[in-house]
Amino acid sequence: MTIDLTGGIDPAREFVFGERPDDPEMRDSVSFWVSDDRGEIGLPRVGIEAVAEHWEEHGLQVNLGFPDGRAYRVRTDGKAWPAEDGAGRPAVLGAGPLGFRCVEPFRTWTMTFEGQAVQTSTYDLVEGKKDGPLVDVRFSVEATLAAPPWIQGSLLPEARAVIEDSVEGDLMGGPRYEQLFRAAGSIVTPEGEHEFTGSGLRIRRQGVRRLAEFRGHCWQSALFPSGKGFGYIAYPPRDDGQPTFNEGYVFSGDGELIPARVLRAPWIDKLQALGQDVSVVLETEGTEVRIEGETIVSSWDIAHDDPTWAVQAMSKEVNFPPLQQAGVRYRWDGEETYGMLERSYPLDRIAGG
Repeated sequence: MTIDLTGGIDPAREFVFGERPDDPEMRDSVSFWVSDDRGEIGLPRVGIEAVAEHWEEHGLQVNLGFPDGRAYRVRTDGKAWPAEDGAGRPAVLGAGPLGFRCVEPFRTWTMTFEGQAVQTSTYDLVEGKKDGPLVDVRFSVEATLAAPPWIQGSLLPEARAVIEDSVEGDLMGGPRYEQLFRAAGSIVTPEGEHEFTGSGLRIRRQGVRRLAEFRGHCWQSALFPSGKGFGYIAYPPRDDGQPTFNEGYVFSGDGELIPARVLRAPWIDKLQALGQDVSVVLETEGTEVRIEGETIVSSWDIAHDDPTWAVQAMSKEVNFPPLQQAGVRYRWDGEETYGMLERSYPLDRIAGG
């Protein structure tokens, strides 16, 4: 068997909007999650959100963390870059110091950053403290796609029905897919330069996103050295008992994604900087799959009050719950790797919240 890295998606969907969309709520987004293969550094979400209403400036986010708790953080708006690459394709989504480029659809993407970040720590962030000195940070990552893309709602009929018939489709933000990759890059901070190889997850999303009924989520994925991997997204149970989105996959390293659902997800039960057990149990083809996980780098957003248009607009819709974006050491059937975790949960349901 071989890996179809397109998953049947038209390669044109890899490209960004070449000009401002007519719908003021329409957005374009690219984000990367990157972990090195030694567990020494992590980029637990770096992304750009471009919304038509604010097309001249896009919102950008950078998280950079180390296992000893050192962290660097950016939440700002940046001047939009031209979308065209050297070949005249709308292949670039950039804002201020951050840029993403589609080098070859479903094959190679790059990410670069050169600017300033707030120097802080995971321990301060989990307490809601976001201040710190601005320091120069630089990084570059080349992503080589390594698994078929996962289109949310494409693997399980019940998950597709939830997206089509409930507000959870709005929470996803329109057509969205994510894809595991191999990574190579370098990071420069005041402490020095780190060259690395590793893995990560890339997300492409275009559409209108509405968060008014957001109530928390859990999202994990990782790519292992053998080529196998997993991923899922789940929302917590609803108070009215209606179905919620719960879909994922496992990947053998060849062929297609194997549909899965979550049996036990690590919902946030307390606010803790690092070292949390975030193991997950999936069910696929009638078999339980247990993947052990522990957070090793982490960024927390407790109070969502950053002075960016995206955060300000979100705060008008919803009192967004505490959010953790982390790098995780995963173990599965004796194999170890580093991958991603994002999760949120209402503060009044978290111990000590």
